[in-house]
Amino acid sequence: MASFVVIALYLAVGVVVRRLPAFPRETGIVLNQFVIHVALPAIILRRIPELAPGSDLLVPALLPWAMVALLAPVVVGLARALAWDRATTGCLLLLVPLGNTSFLGIPMVRAFFGEGGIPYALLYDQLGSFLALATYGAVVLAWHGGDGARAGAGALLTRVVSFPPFLALVVAFALRPFPLPAVVLTALDGLGATLVPLVLVAVGFQWTLDLGRKAWAPLGIGLGLKLVVSPLAAWTLCRALGLSGEAVRVAIFEAGMPPMISAGAVAILAGLAPDLAAALMGFGILAGFVTLPLLASCL
Repeated sequence: MASFVVIALYLAVGVVVRRLPAFPRETGIVLNQFVIHVALPAIILRRIPELAPGSDLLVPALLPWAMVALLAPVVVGLARALAWDRATTGCLLLLVPLGNTSFLGIPMVRAFFGEGGIPYALLYDQLGSFLALATYGAVVLAWHGGDGARAGAGALLTRVVSFPPFLALVVAFALRPFPLPAVVLTALDGLGATLVPLVLVAVGFQWTLDLGRKAWAPLGIGLGLKLVVSPLAAWTLCRALGLSGEAVRVAIFEAGMPPMISAGAVAILAGLAPDLAAALMGFGILAGFVTLPLLASCL
């Protein structure tokens, strides 16, 4: 419950400061720029070198990628059928397959599965969600972001490899054999700790109910896919493969998390339907307070 209160407070701060003249209209964009270029790379550099997954942890490591593989084509198909524009499609491609598996996911896993579920949640988050954001997310951003013109292969590759979280991922894997000095780890911890409050304040700052008639359908469809279809698909896949156990239950639970706030920050920074991205994150968190307890009771 304390985590829910903290989330609500961060969102409320963003809503309040939006109405203060001291904060310009670009405040949300600036906060997201800091997150993408500093805070998120700091978390990747801090956490990835520590990972030591074993063969018994494959489900929480691989299930997030299965969700990307299943949900991304669904979003593309819906975009074509419903004639969504490129910005809306790119926004949903980022926020539907990727969940808030860290800040919201880990406290929720602790609440419903105990401390024993935390390692599985960390694995799902760090080998799944964050890696997918740094790789799959970079491709979506390169393909749908920018000035709206589709990039050629060379430009697409350039955008992917120059995406700050992707660069941090490459460096993090390169640094795995070399322990970082304590002072560097402390600095990375401090920078990474700014991610959640800054992004949630930015969400609150940019959160609006005035989405326009065309945006409400993508919002409802996106939340339905993320909060209902995603965990149902994960459960069906695991049952079909004969998988069970605590790691599987936690992985399915993580698949039902609301849209990832870091992915939302990427969408907003890239101009991929910023109002829709903020709404997906804000309404997703609120809806998750209802759907996640129901999901946990079914596992």
